Amino acid sequence: MRTLAWLSIFAILISAAGCSEDSGNESKGTIGYSAMSFKNPFFVVIKDSLEASANDAGYDLIANDADTDVSKQANHIDEFIAKGVSAIVLNPTDRLAIGEAIKKANAAGIPVFTCDLQCVAEDVEIAGHIGTDNRQGGTLAGQAMVEVLGDQGGEIIILDFKQANSCVLRVEGFMEVINAHNEGREEGKIEVIAEINGGGDEEIGYKATADNLVAHPNLVGVFAINDPSALGAWKAIDEAGKTDQISIVGFDGAKAGKQAILEGKIYADPIQFPKKMGTEIMTKILAYQAGEEFNPIELIPTSLYKKADAEQDPELQN
Repeated sequence: MRTLAWLSIFAILISAAGCSEDSGNESKGTIGYSAMSFKNPFFVVIKDSLEASANDAGYDLIANDADTDVSKQANHIDEFIAKGVSAIVLNPTDRLAIGEAIKKANAAGIPVFTCDLQCVAEDVEIAGHIGTDNRQGGTLAGQAMVEVLGDQGGEIIILDFKQANSCVLRVEGFMEVINAHNEGREEGKIEVIAEINGGGDEEIGYKATADNLVAHPNLVGVFAINDPSALGAWKAIDEAGKTDQISIVGFDGAKAGKQAILEGKIYADPIQFPKKMGTEIMTKILAYQAGEEFNPIELIPTSLYKKADAEQDPELQN
């Protein structure tokens, strides 16, 4: 009997030790992330970086794909609220329409952070934001377009995506350079003949470009607000047999975009740094949770990436 008693005590001690060890590994909470679209590899990089940083800090991550649908993203926010997450991170699918869903999180006392894309709806509380200096990137894109077209100028189109504030800023920066280039010129002007929705998507960018190649056969350039729409534009231009006539300037610097620059399909990209966005937004979340001061809005400058950069890029080496 005494032996059984000691065995029982030993088992209890082992169990307690195990519980103590488990408690040390318990999650500190959960971060809810609603991505604009995982079809775009840019947001996958943010997700992977955010997840690694969250796990390192002792948090779990729930990552959902909004598929560029604001109603889906609003549902994600409702789900995060119901689960009592510690913080919410969004790439807003619509810079204005997502505001009402964010207000629900505000009312529930859950801090909302935005990454890459900003929300500009009125009366919403955004605890922190990290993204690209998109206007600065747009100016680099404009400079690249001026460079590739040279003194000939000509007709170009813009594949935009006005639901995203970042893309609006990219076009503003781009147009600032184009307008400055055109000022006082009689010849060699760059004429933006159409600004159309490229959806930030390869298929939509392809169709939009194909339609405009028919309507505007003299096109010499396309500015696309991200790599997927730029790649869609190239496909349409290639099918039309106009790759020697039309130059493309994209935006992002995802691996597929860099590869296209290496192959001469895209002339240049102002590149972003999504991995840094994922880690830095987690740093802001931790500072918020600890009640520490932090810079609420951080914008990362872009860098212009051309074929010479692609040829030296270790990411593209076989």
